[in-house]
Amino acid sequence: MNRLNRENVNVNRYPERIIQFGEGNFLRAFIDWMVQNMNQKADFNSSVVVVQPLPTGMIDMLNEQDGLYHVNLQGLDKGVTVNSIELIDVINRSLNPYTDFDGYLKLAEQPEMRFVFSNTTEAGIAFDESCKLEDAPASSYPGKLTQLLYHRFKTFQGAADKGLLIFPCELIFHNGTELKKTINQYIELWNLGADFQHWFDNACGVYSTLVDRIVPGYPRETINEILEKIQLEDRLVVQAEIFHLLVIEAPKSVAKEFPADKAGLNVLFVPDEKPYHERKVTLLNGPHTVLAPVGYLAGLNIVKESLRDDVISKFIYMVMYKELISTLDLPKKELQKFANDVLERFNNPFVHHFLTSIMLNSFPKFKTRDLPGLKTYLERKGELPAGLVLGLAAIITYYKGGKRGNTEIVPNDDKAIVDLLKILWSIKDVEVVAKGVLAAEFIWGENLNEIPGLTEKLTFYLKLIEEFGMKEAVRTIVSKRYNLAVNMDFELPVFE
Repeated sequence: MNRLNRENVNVNRYPERIIQFGEGNFLRAFIDWMVQNMNQKADFNSSVVVVQPLPTGMIDMLNEQDGLYHVNLQGLDKGVTVNSIELIDVINRSLNPYTDFDGYLKLAEQPEMRFVFSNTTEAGIAFDESCKLEDAPASSYPGKLTQLLYHRFKTFQGAADKGLLIFPCELIFHNGTELKKTINQYIELWNLGADFQHWFDNACGVYSTLVDRIVPGYPRETINEILEKIQLEDRLVVQAEIFHLLVIEAPKSVAKEFPADKAGLNVLFVPDEKPYHERKVTLLNGPHTVLAPVGYLAGLNIVKESLRDDVISKFIYMVMYKELISTLDLPKKELQKFANDVLERFNNPFVHHFLTSIMLNSFPKFKTRDLPGLKTYLERKGELPAGLVLGLAAIITYYKGGKRGNTEIVPNDDKAIVDLLKILWSIKDVEVVAKGVLAAEFIWGENLNEIPGLTEKLTFYLKLIEEFGMKEAVRTIVSKRYNLAVNMDFELPVFE
């Protein structure tokens, strides 16, 4: 079998217009896949130069394959099963600034360069005051980027049309704001001058993004089948779900330069990224957080099983469509579509997402993902959301430990939280447990017993779970007998 490279495959060459910090699976299955689509469908005519952000990485493997690799997309698209394989040819070359710093700086001298993308992990956007302009290179990603921008400013003598458009894809809220703030810190630390500051502020743009695509990575279980199909030796195959979303907080002028809409991609240019961040956290991460303990304690093991269970599926629908959607401010139809997409992702036949893996750090997750919705629902509806409160009761019950059948339940969270739950459950009084958890300000930053009715409702659900089990507890809140049925005014997805 021939090795995948440009000698063995006839592929296109495009002008180098994109600098990409990061060679990992996510950017290759997300941004580079998008560039591929824009080249093919929107005449974007751009290639990528990958910069390795750390001293060690994968660029040698990329260069051995001349930047070529395949993306294997799997999932459901409007109910239709997709399992596609696509050759990606947009990476022109890769370099390591730790071994070729001059080559790295020369990227700034290329007049056609216009875009910068990055994914250097959440810790990558950080200020390190030990970095110096003379370092080859600076150790931090923002430091490296500031070096590149300053060299470009000097090369083109501050020309306004030689600025760069910068899109960080790190998984932090307002990543663009944070990156710009850090670059400004380096400009001040290194005394780069008012002229450079003006050029950076006016000729360049640093835009916050929200990225969303599950990328499992190298498909070890199915790689032989994939290689048989492509008839080439590809060591960099990357597997991803078919769903993708990129939200960019930037003006329409930037959207014109990045024609994702013409390629049919799910890319949104918006004036404010916050509502979309809240939508993702609320309708994707929020249901995950309460589904995991509820489903597991009801005897299920993976996410997609929950959508096929007559009782637990109703719980998911209740939390998403009755409770959480009503706490968001985007158009209702848009929220419903996103929720439907989320459930389709949960039901991906190719992904085995274990509920126990979601249970890691459940209390901090509930605080950021579900507690805001609980408060907003109470404010808007005048009552507590039964599904979210039951979800919190399920987390507390899971942290009791013990066994589910023959399997030991081992909570995984901050030691102080685990120790607190151990002490509270040892008292054997669910009201004490409820009050103690809600009063833990080191978890919540406040005393949640002050939320009207929450202590009583949480205590009730803890008793229900203790006496009748999780599945029966769920059945009560989705049963018409208790007047808490999920009454929808639109069609729900059905999974088989």
